[in-house]
Amino acid sequence: MENYIVSARKYRPDTFESVVAQKALTTTLKNAIHSGKLAHAYLFCGPRGVGKTTCARIFAKTINCEHLTADGEPCNKCESCCSFNEQRSYSIYELDAASNNSVEDIRSLNEQVRIPPQVGRYKVYIIDEVHMLSQAAFNAFLKTLEEPPAHAIFILATTEKHKILPTILSRCQIYDFSRIEGADIIAHLQKIAAAEGINSEHEALRIIAQKSDGCMRDALSLFDQMVSFTQGDLTYSKVIESLNVLDYEYYFKLTDYLLAGATPQALLLFNEVLGKGFEGNIFVEGIASHFRDLLVSSDPVTLPLFEGSEELGKRYAAQAQRCNAKYIFRAIKLCSDCSMNYRASRNKRLLVELTLIQLSQLASGEDSDDGSGRCPKLKPLFNKPQAAQGVSVASAQPAQNRATAPVQPTSAVVPTVRNEQPADPSQPVQPKVEAPAAQQVMTGRPEALRIKPTGGGAFGGMFRNSRTTLAAEQKSSEPLKSEQPAAVAPQMAVAAAAVKITQEQLEQAWYAFAMQLPENERALADRMKIIVPRQIEGASFGITVDNQLVAEVFESESPRIIQGLKNILGNCSPRMSITVNKVVVQRHVYDRREQYNILREKNPLIEKMREKFNLELS
Repeated sequence: MENYIVSARKYRPDTFESVVAQKALTTTLKNAIHSGKLAHAYLFCGPRGVGKTTCARIFAKTINCEHLTADGEPCNKCESCCSFNEQRSYSIYELDAASNNSVEDIRSLNEQVRIPPQVGRYKVYIIDEVHMLSQAAFNAFLKTLEEPPAHAIFILATTEKHKILPTILSRCQIYDFSRIEGADIIAHLQKIAAAEGINSEHEALRIIAQKSDGCMRDALSLFDQMVSFTQGDLTYSKVIESLNVLDYEYYFKLTDYLLAGATPQALLLFNEVLGKGFEGNIFVEGIASHFRDLLVSSDPVTLPLFEGSEELGKRYAAQAQRCNAKYIFRAIKLCSDCSMNYRASRNKRLLVELTLIQLSQLASGEDSDDGSGRCPKLKPLFNKPQAAQGVSVASAQPAQNRATAPVQPTSAVVPTVRNEQPADPSQPVQPKVEAPAAQQVMTGRPEALRIKPTGGGAFGGMFRNSRTTLAAEQKSSEPLKSEQPAAVAPQMAVAAAAVKITQEQLEQAWYAFAMQLPENERALADRMKIIVPRQIEGASFGITVDNQLVAEVFESESPRIIQGLKNILGNCSPRMSITVNKVVVQRHVYDRREQYNILREKNPLIEKMREKFNLELS
């Protein structure tokens, strides 16, 4: 069986011309060789897999080539080039600083530098991962690096330039290698696929380039892996199946749901993605990338920034026509905030679901129009429109009959139309439209149930006790003197008594309010994210804090928090109680006498030692 060589080794560049996406650096090196202005030390730095060591080898081979070509490339025919290609050259040394990083290794290198080359003009030392050298090794290397013999050239390569001593950096010419663009990786993979007789789709190669993150070596490794999986037929469907990548069809479908305001379908799609084993942050980052592609596809000027195929670009352009730039920008901002908060979130799924709900409401135009990119307010979800029979028309009847009429429950929020008899029978009947009591209660603005807080407490009556609540309920059941008809008051009282919130609704509203806080109140938002409110009864809930200082913070902010939760929930006026965790408070003992007593209880010998040496507490 023939020995198999991976593509990263088989197609490793051996000339400056074959180096991918580093044109400026290779041109500079070729011009230096052509003019004979060679430095004694070079530093090649940059991300992994971008060609640092490869360029160092090509440079070392080229400066010792006996017959350079017209364009400054090595001939690969002379003795120096042949010995290098066959890995038997004594003029080029490679040292791995990761495993040879001691002072003794550098001293041995300093001794070898004195020996002139046997073939070629220069003796080249390539030190890879030079940042792994110890502090003592760097210091031992300084003098040789500053004043080497005329025949010695050092090429240092590293991925972490910041770890190298400034005294080393000042003695080298520094070349910064950049990440390789996706288009360059795709073009290089297409050449290899053509040379190997492999059928490849552009979208499949694009996924490989995307996963490699600008690293050519990673891209070639993934390419070999996909060739083995697909048996030489690289298709998009097979590649995303093997690499466990979310298909862009999910994001097209999700965007359609968001633009249509179909929040339940968007949440079900996210549940399907979770069922396939993907993490929520991958899904959110994919949404942000999808909206980014929509943004660049919406304008012909930025269309070259799109990295997909022409057919896929047409699909993005078609969907981008249905979105305005402001919506796309704010959607990207929401996804970015969700991605940043994902790791710190205790309920990651809820965080992503809230983001999807906000994205859906952005498209429906229910958010504020300030263009700041902040999170919109949540509105009630899953409200099904009711038929026209929900509108009730009440004929004129005496007030006392309407007051004693039974209350008819309704699931739709619809206006009530009532014909009022004028005092003058000759005047036409004017219909009067009023919002029903259920709607007033659900929106949190029941004019007829506006109860003044009854004194007391540090909160100024904001949090009502049981007596206040009971008095309010008794007062709400009595006839109210207002402009609204007498029949409205019983309906509003029944609706208010039936208002309840669940633990899940409470947690969603609590976290949504924390997400809406501005950047300058990040401390309060972070505290709210780590606190889980507990639902007590009806619209009452409580929170537990670690110390009195945090309790005072939440007491001062309680009116704003209550109002924020009221705006988000929309169907009740929540009441919050704050409790200090006594267990946590008792853990901290600040008095020295108390600390000593605790130690004495654990170890009675401490008291004997104190008495023997006549010691006192300071």
